[in-house]
Amino acid sequence: MTFYYVKIFHIISFVSWMAMLFYLPRLFVYHAEHIENKGFVEVVKTQEQKLFNFVGYPALIATLISGAWLLLLEPSFLKGQGWMHAKILLVVLLVAYHFSLYRYMVAFRENRCFKSGKFFRFYNEVPTLVLILIVILVILKPF
Repeated sequence: MTFYYVKIFHIISFVSWMAMLFYLPRLFVYHAEHIENKGFVEVVKTQEQKLFNFVGYPALIATLISGAWLLLLEPSFLKGQGWMHAKILLVVLLVAYHFSLYRYMVAFRENRCFKSGKFFRFYNEVPTLVLILIVILVILKPF
């Protein structure tokens, strides 16, 4: 029964983390496109910081801990199951993406990010593509 409770927690944590990964780049779009509006930019900076620190980072930690716990509870997932290794690789990519968002957030906070709104609209699609691949791997377990 423990496995199922940890799995529930893992899914909720992952959904929360993905919410931040989807929304923070959208805030960057608004930030980049309204950079000349100082009042607006200050509000967006606050939103970015709170979203990252109070949603994204805790959800990342909870996702990684619960995922590792699931693997401890069911180590057979790692034996001859390439789908789990592929999923772990995709999660590593999402963690790298997460910290790239942090770097952009700091650059915006220090007024040294000059990427366009168009760039962040494109960059915002990365977690969607990774999520699609993770869902396919988990549901189909193709290899």
